[in-house]
Amino acid sequence: MDKPTVASVTADLIAEQDALDAVVAPLATEDWERATPSPRWAVRDQIGHLAFFDMTAALAINNPEGFVTHRESFVAAAFASATSADDATLGETRAMPAPELLNHWRQQRADLAAAAATCADDARIEWYGPSMGAKSFLTARLMEAWAHGQDICDTVGVEREPTDRLRHIAQLGYITRGWTYINRGLDVPAGDVQVTLTSPSGETWVWGPDQAEATVTGSALDFCLVTAQRRNVTDTDLAVEGEIAVDWLTMAQLFAGPPSDPPAPQG
Repeated sequence: MDKPTVASVTADLIAEQDALDAVVAPLATEDWERATPSPRWAVRDQIGHLAFFDMTAALAINNPEGFVTHRESFVAAAFASATSADDATLGETRAMPAPELLNHWRQQRADLAAAAATCADDARIEWYGPSMGAKSFLTARLMEAWAHGQDICDTVGVEREPTDRLRHIAQLGYITRGWTYINRGLDVPAGDVQVTLTSPSGETWVWGPDQAEATVTGSALDFCLVTAQRRNVTDTDLAVEGEIAVDWLTMAQLFAGPPSDPPAPQG
């Protein structure tokens, strides 16, 4: 695969959002209210969450000073109570009828795409944690669209066809191995893990050295589902060899935020 650029990541982000749009657009009104695997969140809240952060991502690109001002007030409000983050991000969209919410999300992601088109490949973007390179910033938005889309698909019983856009998410899953431990206040175990995945198109993707102490082998889809905490590793066909790889995939977390646990085994 060619080295990603802001333009190529943006194109894949838009394609991922469009794929999710194709899932939610035909849903009946009552389906938008169905509870998803995310605690306290209905299908509408998954879309409301994406809309909110697509909106603030566009703000971060277009108006960095305005975003920093937003961030200061948002962080103060979001951590005031157990439910205040939901209030801050979902309060507006929870009052919207489903068709209005769908159009709202479409507008926010269109604004983000327009903002992304102005980014140079070496740009850095302010965000809620440290600033991020533009390509990583947009990759995170793609991951969010895919992961929250998975929650929706699991809820409404839709099977999405996996695509090679998963490479962005798989790479994020691999490079956040250390983050999984640091986020929990743990030492990162010594040693390397080599990850060898089969892409949806049949390509082989490899991360990590050939002489690694541990290995993970299997489908890119399974690896993405595990590192995004949408599946327990025991419910996948991943072959995990070596203590440090087993330990990692019992708690792998590719996304930012407080430590979170994978779903319980379903098998």
